[in-house]
Amino acid sequence: MKNFKDVFEQYQWDEIKLRLDNVTVSDVRRSLQRKNKTPHDFLNLLSPAASQELELMAKMTQALTQKRFGKTIQLYAPLYLSNECQNICTYCGFSLDNPLKRKTLSDTELMAEASVLKSMGVNHVLLVSGEANKIVGVPYFQNAVRLLSPHFSNISIEVQPLLEEEYQLLHEEGVHSVLVYQETYHQEVYKEYHPKGKKSNFHFRLDTPDRIGRAGIHKMGLGVLLGLEDWRVDSFFNALHIDYLQKQYWKSKFSVSFPRLRPAEGIIEPNFIMEDKDLLQLICAYRIWNEDLEISISTRENEIFRNHIVSLGATAMSAGSKTNPGGYSVDKESLEQFETSDERSMDQIRKMIKEAGYDPVMKDWESVYSGI
Repeated sequence: MKNFKDVFEQYQWDEIKLRLDNVTVSDVRRSLQRKNKTPHDFLNLLSPAASQELELMAKMTQALTQKRFGKTIQLYAPLYLSNECQNICTYCGFSLDNPLKRKTLSDTELMAEASVLKSMGVNHVLLVSGEANKIVGVPYFQNAVRLLSPHFSNISIEVQPLLEEEYQLLHEEGVHSVLVYQETYHQEVYKEYHPKGKKSNFHFRLDTPDRIGRAGIHKMGLGVLLGLEDWRVDSFFNALHIDYLQKQYWKSKFSVSFPRLRPAEGIIEPNFIMEDKDLLQLICAYRIWNEDLEISISTRENEIFRNHIVSLGATAMSAGSKTNPGGYSVDKESLEQFETSDERSMDQIRKMIKEAGYDPVMKDWESVYSGI
């Protein structure tokens, strides 16, 4: 296969939805017992029928996660660089048509934010921005990574989709991983959620992980925005994407995140409500299907859910998050991308993880060892 589009076009949304609805409990049990699982086993584990086996799936998830990752939780925090954005997205507080305060961090402000994060014990930082190429393009990101590299052992980015050569430049600067979300794989309605801007190009975004892989990035993270369309169908396509990428770019690591649609200024209400038990089923399905996949849980989720998921599949968590540029130190009133749910501090999250019998890990990677 030349790229994921070749795989994607072999499947139809409505066909996958029908298959999910027709899965039986017997199908689920066969998939649970199969040694080498495929995306089609993942489909069975996602199905409504699989909810009847959730207790067994949770026990298997716990055992598989401890076997592969031990009793550890990697902690990180996002650092929002800018809320400028040239896209109109109906679900995002940064949307171009949302007439609220915009901000892009200066070098001085960036280092002030970094100082606060360091005081929290953060060593893994995720740089996030809206999609505005002229204001926050590759030169801006290169400069930010150069400034931050001496202070953090691991730098990830979640920014607009870039070209392969641009990812290579950022890789050379020391970017360890790139997160990019398709938001929804439902091509027929994708344009309704993204009516204006570069993000409205479905196939350019779909090809982004291929460009990341060809650029040699160490790790890439995928996910869908849970609440836009049927979470089961979207998640099947996301797993199909990960399966393709792992085979094509086998030197890279992979992670999956679960952004549920959260309140933000001027956005739509979720079209599909995903309950906590649904999210637990989804996490279990991913872990049982793919033992090597890193599973990240953000502060979008509430305290109770995050407390319990520590021992049920999570390998990484954000903590103490601010989702607006300058939110840690210099501008606490600027526009947020979304509201956080778990507002506990990094210290409180570390304590919670320890009380659950797990080790909170602040640093497990140093770029000097990667050959960068």
